[in-house]
Parts: sequence; C-alpha cells; structure tokens
Amino acid sequence: MSTKRIAFLVHGTVQGVGYRDFTQKAATSHDLKGWCRNTTCGRVEGEVQGDEETIKKLFQQLNKGPRMAHVVKLEKKELELKEGEDHFAVMRTMESRFHS
Repeated sequence: MSTKRIAFLVHGTVQGVGYRDFTQKAATSHDLKGWCRNTTCGRVEGEVQGDEETIKKLFQQLNKGPRMAHVVKLEKKELELKEGEDHFAVMRTMESRFHS
C-alpha cells in the first residue's frame, strides 16, 4: 500500500457541530496522522497522512460528518509526505492555508 498525505477543506455546516472532534476520532481509529482546525471563513481544513485506502475510508466518513453537520463539498489535494507526526491533532482556528 502506498502512503499519501492529503490536504482537505470541508465546506458546509461544519463549525459548532463537533466536526473537528469527529474528524480526530475517525482519523485516530484508522491510525492516521495529521491535524484539523476551524478556519476563520467557516470551514474545517486539515491534513491527513497514511495508507491511501485508509484515507479514502476516512474521507467517506468526513463527507457525512457528525449528526448535526451538513457537508456541501470536500476539497482534496495531494501534498509531500511529512515526517515526525505521531498522532492526529485538533489545532487552533486560523485563516485557511488551503489553495486549490
């Protein structure tokens, strides 16, 4: 299996509904590494690294989100692998760095 790192940006009702915690729990359950955070523009963004097939499973979950979320769009782009991460973190809110 090939290891990938994918940046993602989630559009919709994804703040104030437990989306980041949902993402962290799902990524951790799949043994994926990376991070997620709210953005100042009302989205959730992050990066995830791990086995390509496992990342696909995570994105299927993120497309649905937690019960109160309403995901409209999930943007993704491939990145260079990053060394040294040992878990999946929830980070502080910032301006989005995701660029299509």
